[in-house]
Amino acid sequence: MPLLIVHGIFLFMHVLSGATRKSEIENRLQRGLPVNSTALAKEFLVSEDAIRRDLRALAAEGKCKRVYGGGLPISPDGVPFEQRLLNDSKEKRALALAALSLVSEASTVFLDSGTTNLALAREMPPDRSLTIATNSIAIASALLERKNFKVIVLGGEIDREIGAAIGLSAAREAERLSLDLCFLGACAVSVSLGIGAFHMADAEFKRTLIARSDRTAVLVTMDKVETRAPFQVAALAVLDHVVLEAGTSEEIVSTFSNAGPTVILGQP
Repeated sequence: MPLLIVHGIFLFMHVLSGATRKSEIENRLQRGLPVNSTALAKEFLVSEDAIRRDLRALAAEGKCKRVYGGGLPISPDGVPFEQRLLNDSKEKRALALAALSLVSEASTVFLDSGTTNLALAREMPPDRSLTIATNSIAIASALLERKNFKVIVLGGEIDREIGAAIGLSAAREAERLSLDLCFLGACAVSVSLGIGAFHMADAEFKRTLIARSDRTAVLVTMDKVETRAPFQVAALAVLDHVVLEAGTSEEIVSTFSNAGPTVILGQP
């Protein structure tokens, strides 16, 4: 048992077992808190190697995202795209239906990759003549069923985890677009950190979309609110619209609205 000397007084300090320590780290991640290996090692009186082993185990269990120096809470978009497709919820459709009001004044729209934007693609009004660009294979496939739509697919290598092209080729093609409205995909959203992405290339690609769009909107399911991702895309103030779930608390709605964008609530 470790011995700590404070001003000449001997104090015995309790050291948590490995399983208890790992559980405590997991609890912090579940509360949306990032963790730092050095700080945890000092707190739990263990080596940083022990903390790194805990974080590797948690990452293998899908409970955190390993980053340099520690770990981050997992946002829903931190899991592979094909797994997220299985969670095609009624909440996403409700957000999509609420977002359709934004499309009425647009003729050229970009749908960024993501399962919530895929839900939006499926709800796009079939009687409108729209030009819709996307970097997502799944979204392009859904749009091809609508005969009135001109569909543009940005090219390049497809990232299997994201299910879309986010590399240099796609970014260069995006730079040549002039968009009335962009529905940005968001891996994580918080008032303090804004929109986040899990990949640096994806964050850079999204910033290009923002720069090429007259208006930018994002659809956010409740499980992404106040979560973090390693790479910041932009502050909330950059957005024109945020679509949140109908059951979102008044406090969150007010906080998001005060940050800059107009908040639209999904259909109940």
